[in-house]
Amino acid sequence: MSIRRLPLLSTLFAIGIFAGWQSPAFASDVPQCPADASPMDGWSDRAPPRKIFGNTYYVGTCGISSILVVGKQGAILIDGATEKAPAAIEANIRALGFKPSDVKLILSTHDHNDHAGGLAQLQRDSGAPVLARAPAAATLRRGSSDRSDPQFGELGKFPRVTHVRVIADGQVVRLGDLKLVAHATPGHTPGSTSWTWRSCEGERCANIAYVDSLTAISNKQYRYGDHPAYVTAFRHTIATVASLPCDLLLTPHPTASDMFARFAGTKPLIDAGACKTFSLHAGEALDQRLTDEANGKAP
Repeated sequence: MSIRRLPLLSTLFAIGIFAGWQSPAFASDVPQCPADASPMDGWSDRAPPRKIFGNTYYVGTCGISSILVVGKQGAILIDGATEKAPAAIEANIRALGFKPSDVKLILSTHDHNDHAGGLAQLQRDSGAPVLARAPAAATLRRGSSDRSDPQFGELGKFPRVTHVRVIADGQVVRLGDLKLVAHATPGHTPGSTSWTWRSCEGERCANIAYVDSLTAISNKQYRYGDHPAYVTAFRHTIATVASLPCDLLLTPHPTASDMFARFAGTKPLIDAGACKTFSLHAGEALDQRLTDEANGKAP
């Protein structure tokens, strides 16, 4: 964690004394998400809204993340969850004291129906453009993936997004005092994109990384071993994630990084090594997938 003008606190964070620190939750009458839910549960079920850190808020569902970053000239929303989720996301935005119309930009991680299904409705309700890298932008406009996606045919279609702006790897997206950086992280899908930004609470600042899914899963026909260039890009993605500025890790599936446990304080919210650990596990899983393919065990 980076702490401006507070060298002692910076040292304390570095050695983990503040590892259990958590930002306060907003009071909410929304039921807590089940603690034993699987990654496939609760994709459209409203989760309690809450402040994560500084100007960054959780407004998603029990199974799919949607992140709101609020600045002086409006807000940026990342991901729209499922086609059924916008009502829950917008209710969470309002519960935190903001309005859907405060959203001026919508960012995408990857173009599957569980994360992109709600983008069209959220765009209509807010008037905000959706920003995505070129491979994802094409999918968002079609409302369905193509054969370049390892999971082609496994996931359903979703509402087409009409106003999509194409962004580049490393592009800085600005909205007033907000500055979010796009990182190309292809692998889960060709257009996968991760996002980083800096959030502060007074003198205390953290680098937040919203890292897209790094799972090597596919339909029954796709074999990663048949696509060496894609595997090379996937390995580059894993190395990229390990090197991101990352004091606080967020992921499109909350269970992938124990987000709700960390929000509750039962696990550390702040962990400067989280992205490195996350990428290490992804690399091991990719290696295992390639080994399974070579041995005729996958997909």
